[in-house]
Amino acid sequence: QVQLVESGGGSVQAGGSLRLSCVVSGDTRSIYRLGWFRQAPGKEREWVASIAIWSGNTYYADSVKGRFTASQDNAKSTSYLQMNGLKPEDAGIYYCAAGFRPISRVPSRFTEANFDLWGRGTQVTVSS
Repeated sequence: QVQLVESGGGSVQAGGSLRLSCVVSGDTRSIYRLGWFRQAPGKEREWVASIAIWSGNTYYADSVKGRFTASQDNAKSTSYLQMNGLKPEDAGIYYCAAGFRPISRVPSRFTEANFDLWGRGTQVTVSS
């Protein structure tokens, strides 16, 4: 059974950086994609970035494009989200998610429906 555990959250000032990690355990061969989502207080969870496991292709929400970088280290079964130039609006709980079903067409914007398993999240706070 696959499990996802996020870490790396914390508090930074605007303009700072954080690197989130998502350790994936279990039968990772069943995973087609990993995604990062975030949820700010009072708001819905929103997609941030995705990485296709087999191709390594990455996809980003417009709000983070150019500032965030998703990557994977297969040897460590870990996915990373490098966040630079953080803004107060980037604050929230960040979740790692795994998708076990193939998709025939990459959407312009991933949704929760593209993912089947979620971690518990890690808190990111950005002060202005």
